[in-house]
Amino acid sequence: MSQTIAAPSVNPSARRMLVRAWSDPESRSTLVGLAGVILFYLLLWLVAPYILHFEPAPGASHPPAAAKLFNIELAPDVFTKPAPKPPPFKFVETNPDAPENTPDQTNNFAARNQQVAQEKPTPDGKSDRPALEGKKDFDSTQIVDGHLNQPLENIEAVPPPTETREAQQSIAAPKLEQNPLPGFEKKQGDDPDSFGSNVVKLPTNPKPIPEKIEGAKDVPEVEGASANQIAIDPQHPRPRPQVVKQQNTRPAIFAENKFGTSNIGNIAVDAKWSNYGAYLQRMIDTVQTQWERILIDSRIYPASGSTVTVKFIMDSEGKIARIVNVDSTASDSASRACISGITDRAPYGPWTDDMIAMLGKQQEMTFTFYYQ
Repeated sequence: MSQTIAAPSVNPSARRMLVRAWSDPESRSTLVGLAGVILFYLLLWLVAPYILHFEPAPGASHPPAAAKLFNIELAPDVFTKPAPKPPPFKFVETNPDAPENTPDQTNNFAARNQQVAQEKPTPDGKSDRPALEGKKDFDSTQIVDGHLNQPLENIEAVPPPTETREAQQSIAAPKLEQNPLPGFEKKQGDDPDSFGSNVVKLPTNPKPIPEKIEGAKDVPEVEGASANQIAIDPQHPRPRPQVVKQQNTRPAIFAENKFGTSNIGNIAVDAKWSNYGAYLQRMIDTVQTQWERILIDSRIYPASGSTVTVKFIMDSEGKIARIVNVDSTASDSASRACISGITDRAPYGPWTDDMIAMLGKQQEMTFTFYYQ
């Protein structure tokens, strides 16, 4: 037989303790305070998530939890203001008859030193180019007009075409018109030994010849006379003799410039000499002369006002590396003449060290040809 001893119940004991504590006024106040504290924290725990809830700002993004932040520290010299880029240099063609004079300051470079001047000064003029009458909205590197009369080096003369050569040969003077003496022998009068004839006015150029010779009436009577005559093409007449000596420079199309300089002298432009300027001037003159030679030999007469713009690459050896683009309003033959004017005389010689330092190994150039 087994026995089990049961533990006394807790509930009756707890009730008796609470009743005893509640009966005591001091114990009752302590219990009320403790219950109030517990109730306050319970309510705070339940209501706090709603009271302290904030809506995120529109468009705001929170970095992911795994994102890493880092600082960037820049060296002080990064904040240094970069030096301004120098203005671009511009090639200009000077006046070969103007005296050499180095300008104080200019962005123009050329084949010689020159300071801007003009024959009639512009009051308070400060331009680095002389005042010129020309085309509006047109960019030109030239200030004087002329003709290149110096022959190119190492270029053989091309004989003229057969028709031109025959037309330039000496032509014998035309024959003089000659007429025989007029009248007929006639015997009249009483004396049987007398003679008589009809009286008439002598014709032009009478000669004692049996028959008339056709020819011109105003040819001088010079034995062996001849005349050197050149055939004239009515469509392309020869230019009139030039009374004023032309300058040894390229034919020019001027750009209009109303505001010139107050300096008085032969027309000139501000420019400083450089190897690149001298090289480019020789190249331009060579292309001009070769282009004119091609037009004369091929008898190409494009429409007046047409243009051909050729963009090409030149390397430091003076060779034409490639033709980049050709923009033409002229005929195909006129465009080919411009391209040949550039390529036929290449190479133009190696560049100097300072040219290579400024231009690199290659340089893109653009030449525009104008047919007038």
